[in-house]
Amino acid sequence: MKRLRNPQTGCEWDVAQSFESIAPYTIEEAHEVADAIARRDLADLKDELGDLLLQVVFHAQIAEDMGYFNFADVVTAISDKMERRHPHIFGESSEGGHHLWEQIKAEERRTKAAGGTLDGVALGLPALMRAEKLQKRAARGGFDWPDASGARAKIDEELQEIAEATPETLEEEFGDLLFAVVNWARHHGIDAETALRAGNRKFERRFRAMEAEGGEAFATLDLDGKEALWKRVKHRDG
Repeated sequence: MKRLRNPQTGCEWDVAQSFESIAPYTIEEAHEVADAIARRDLADLKDELGDLLLQVVFHAQIAEDMGYFNFADVVTAISDKMERRHPHIFGESSEGGHHLWEQIKAEERRTKAAGGTLDGVALGLPALMRAEKLQKRAARGGFDWPDASGARAKIDEELQEIAEATPETLEEEFGDLLFAVVNWARHHGIDAETALRAGNRKFERRFRAMEAEGGEAFATLDLDGKEALWKRVKHRDG
């Protein structure tokens, strides 16, 4: 990457990149890693992890070119963080576990900046994932329903507001509904991002099976015909 970024002898495209221009590729590669895991394709996972690692190297090289830090600094920082957050493993204390990890993370946030409860939740996260993280932070700050029933009732409230929405406010109200659904899932211990990924995979599997069963005539079927195929495929799929 250092050679690729060399202004005199490197690649023109690589030299022209910045943190901002590379960030979308970093997010894309992380999703491709998750996809390989979901498909249980370990050969592809190996390749996708390499692509993701390249993104880390790329960002680190841009930072080194700007005089901020280098790849070795990145590795040192994460190693130090893992040791700091696992004193029961790397330190002298035998007490710890995940609850201690969360306490240490919270303390790091407090000492890093005197910001609010929601500070540090990355803007670039997928929307469902970010919604859940915001809700977890708010819950740690004492702002949460005592049980799932409150979260469920909020969904009914948001559905009613959609029914009463104007064209100008409809998108906002749908956003509120999705946020409420994520909150309800969280109260059931369900990760909304993972659940929706599974739902997407199920729909894709059933739709492809429906197309295969319909054959060449599928495209000409009316909605009732397609619905009948869908029900047969769903029944077989379980």
